[in-house]
Amino acid sequence: MMYESHGGTRKALYRSRDGMILGVCKGLAEYSGIAVFFVRTMAVLAMFFGWFFPVILLYFVAALLMKPEPVMPIDNDDDREFYDSYTSSRTMALQRLKRVFDSLDRRVQRMEDAVTTREYDWERRLHQ
Repeated sequence: MMYESHGGTRKALYRSRDGMILGVCKGLAEYSGIAVFFVRTMAVLAMFFGWFFPVILLYFVAALLMKPEPVMPIDNDDDREFYDSYTSSRTMALQRLKRVFDSLDRRVQRMEDAVTTREYDWERRLHQ
């Protein structure tokens, strides 16, 4: 997802789907515009210089808090709303989809009822 920032476009903060370990470093690199090599190098150097446990803890906390990158680009507000609801609560997103498809099913059922009634057949024959 892209958004406007001071005249340019900037990618939103997501965990990358094709990162090495949970995609946190690659997601941060894509968000900040830095090469992923440098982000990973900084993380490894921080681990070697005595920050091993804090870096590991921070990495996994970031992996839990960051949403995974959408599979398809988000083009409009409806897509963004659905993706946000899906990543925060899959149950709610599935219930929303079920309501939409139930509504479509009722509409199709009403059309089928109208087309298969006897009056429809007579109306069609009379207007030929």
